[in-house]
Amino acid sequence: MKILHIINSLDTGGAEKLVLDSLPLLNEKNIQTDLAVLNGSEYPFLQALKKSNCCTVISLGEKSVYNPILIFKIIPLLRKYNIVHVHIFPSLYWVALAKIVSFSKTKLVYTEHSTSNNRRKRYFLKVLDRIIYNVYSKIITISTEVDFNIKKHLEFREDKFVLIQNGINLNTIKNTEAISRNQISAKLDGSFSILTQVSSFRYPKDQKTVIKSLKHLADTVVLVLVGDGPLRKECEELAYELDLQHRVIFLGIRMDVMQILKASDIVLLSSHHEGLSLSCVEGMASGKPFMASDAPGLGNIVKDAGVLFPINDEIALAKEIVKLFSTKAQYNEVVTNCLKRAEDYNIENTIDKEINLYKTLLQK
Repeated sequence: MKILHIINSLDTGGAEKLVLDSLPLLNEKNIQTDLAVLNGSEYPFLQALKKSNCCTVISLGEKSVYNPILIFKIIPLLRKYNIVHVHIFPSLYWVALAKIVSFSKTKLVYTEHSTSNNRRKRYFLKVLDRIIYNVYSKIITISTEVDFNIKKHLEFREDKFVLIQNGINLNTIKNTEAISRNQISAKLDGSFSILTQVSSFRYPKDQKTVIKSLKHLADTVVLVLVGDGPLRKECEELAYELDLQHRVIFLGIRMDVMQILKASDIVLLSSHHEGLSLSCVEGMASGKPFMASDAPGLGNIVKDAGVLFPINDEIALAKEIVKLFSTKAQYNEVVTNCLKRAEDYNIENTIDKEINLYKTLLQK
C-alpha cells in the first residue's frame, strides 16, 4: 500500500500539524506514506518532517498555490500511489481536476478541516463544490460540527463520509518539560502570570479579544502569542494603541510550543470558529487550565472541561481569568478535567482509523 498526502504547504495550522504528526506514525506502522506540497517553502513544519526522515517529500514549486498549472504536476503522482489523501483548498480542487483530466483510477480521500468557508455562501460555488467533492471516494470529517456542516452543504449520501477525529501525540506531550521563562522572553520571571495563545494570525483566529482583555487585568498578567500570519501587524498595532505593547509578546513561529505551554499559567484560544483545533486539544493536554471562546468547533470540545467565554467578549474573558487566578481549587479542577478530556483525542486512534479506511478502499 502506497499513500500520498497532498497539502498546500507545511506552514502553521491545524491541518499542517496533523500531517506533520501523522506521517511518521503511519510509516512506523508500515504504511508507506509520502507527502507532496504545492508550495515547498522551507517552513519549520516542513523542516521538522524532513528531519524525521520518515518519508519522501515532493515539492511542486514555491509559487502561488492557486496556479492551475499545478494540476499537471499532480497528474504523474497519481500513477505512483494507491491512494492520494488531500487536505485544504485549493489542493482539494487541483487533485480532483488532475484525476478527471488524466482518467486516473487512483482512489482519492479528502479531509475536511473547516466548519465553514466562503464558497458555501454562493450558489455557483456550491454547485462546483459538489462536482469536485464527488470525485473523492471518501470525505473524512474531523468533528461533529464539521461533519454536520459539510453534509448539509454537499447533500451527498451518508456513506460518502466518515468521521475521524483529529488527534495529538499524548506520549510526546507527557514527556515534554517546560522551558525557563526567560527562554520565552528575557523580561519574564516568576513575578508575571503568563497567558498563551497558539494560532496563526488570520481569520477566524481572534487574538484581538485576548489583547483587549489585558486592559481589565493586573499589570503583572502578560500575553504570549505564538504564530504568524497576515493579521499579526494589526494585532501589534492594537497592542500599541492600547499601550499594552510591554505586556504582549509576539514570538512568531516556534517549534517548542508544548514547552512554552507548560511554562505558562493559562492556555487559551480565542476564535470565531474551528474545525477541530489541535491547538485546543494540546492546550488541554498541557497540564495548564485551558480557556476558549464558545465558538463552533471549540464549545463542544471544551464544555465541562475547560472554561468557555463568549466570542468577542474581552470583559467576560478577563473575569474568567481573574476567577482562575484567585481560586486555586478551581484552577486545579480545570487542569484535571482538561487532561481527562484530552485523552479522547489520542492520535493513535486517528491513525488506526485512517489505516482501516485505506484498506477498505483498496478492497473495493
